[in-house]
Amino acid sequence: MMQKTSGKEVFPQGNIHNEASFYGLGIAPKILEILGRIKFKVPTPIQFKAIPLALEGKDVIGVAQTGTGKTHSFAIPMVQRLAQKKGIGLVLAPTRELAIQISEAFADIAHPFGMTVACLIGGAPMYEQVQALRKNPRVVIATPGRLIDHMGQWNFIPESVTMLVLDEADRMLDMGFAPQIEKIMRFLPRDRQTMLFSATIPKEIMDITAKYMKLPVSVEIAPSGTTVELVTQEVFIVKKDAKSRLLAKLLAQYHGSVLLFSRTKYNARKIVVAIRGMGHSAAEIHSNRSLSQRREALEGFKSGKYKVLVATDIASRGIDVTGIELVINYDLPEDANNYVHRIGRTARAGHKGHAISFATPEQSSDVRDIEKLIRTTLPISKHPDFPSEHFVQGAARQSSRQSPHKISKGNYKNRRNKFRRF
Repeated sequence: MMQKTSGKEVFPQGNIHNEASFYGLGIAPKILEILGRIKFKVPTPIQFKAIPLALEGKDVIGVAQTGTGKTHSFAIPMVQRLAQKKGIGLVLAPTRELAIQISEAFADIAHPFGMTVACLIGGAPMYEQVQALRKNPRVVIATPGRLIDHMGQWNFIPESVTMLVLDEADRMLDMGFAPQIEKIMRFLPRDRQTMLFSATIPKEIMDITAKYMKLPVSVEIAPSGTTVELVTQEVFIVKKDAKSRLLAKLLAQYHGSVLLFSRTKYNARKIVVAIRGMGHSAAEIHSNRSLSQRREALEGFKSGKYKVLVATDIASRGIDVTGIELVINYDLPEDANNYVHRIGRTARAGHKGHAISFATPEQSSDVRDIEKLIRTTLPISKHPDFPSEHFVQGAARQSSRQSPHKISKGNYKNRRNKFRRF
């Protein structure tokens, strides 16, 4: 049932009710026909609530976990409203993979209306993107850095934007895109509709909503930090040098597809080599890989060519693959919010899933941070082939990014974001 709290409408995860459908949400008959052809029959909770508001032209803040249908929550109303008026719809996404995923979702709905879609991402040829922009697309999906490149060369004229979506907004801020977003916003018309979708709502996002949105309506599908409903979780306390051996045991136990998270891209490479040595097919996806390499890895994982996909948090957005049996946090995330994003890659589209995390004895504080965010205690598991380990009480927080030079966390992130292109 719907609950109203503090001006926000909050729904539990899962279907609203058994008879919910896209009819009655204000969606045009032509789009309803398209949804029927692509087998979209029952709206997810975020779609059920956000679509009617967006169709009314309201600014919307949508809070929902990964795998809950956020993309169509803004794709459907954007296409319908653009079909009725002039202007361009702009969608900003944090990663190349997510931008590609969004553009594919838009194509199904926009093309029957004669609308073209342009996808502007780093790592892809500028020439092809310029040609796509010259076809006057009605919808532009872009990563912030590449969009600014096109704006600087007058390939994209922001004054034509009448609808704006910030997708995975929390991740864009985590990745240091705040300055680029600010720059883009300064050139957009003030008279526009703005929608923001995110899995969590940190203070920085509230600042954006106050500065750039007009009386936004907030729709929260389960509280921020809630994990997906059908995922089970467990933690193994394991010494760092025993992680690889425990991984070998687990990969022999689970026969389905496995998404494994490493905190750094350098460790991701070593883990892939180790997994292949165990006799399993594996690929890696992180910022050191080219766009074509990342596409090949993701498509190979979807098709079953690779049993294991090893990813970093930065590259993980856009991994929209149903049927992932297991998510393994080989390294705990640096930010507890990323735990929710990671395990949300399994148990998608009504499927069940499982998440296993490796925590070293010194990482009790990291586990407590995660438990505080998701408001539940993570069960500790023991493997019969490994000696029992326990958390060291009062241990300092561990970080794989510690350096002999004393660089604060904030300064390190600033330096990283300044010199790295994603």
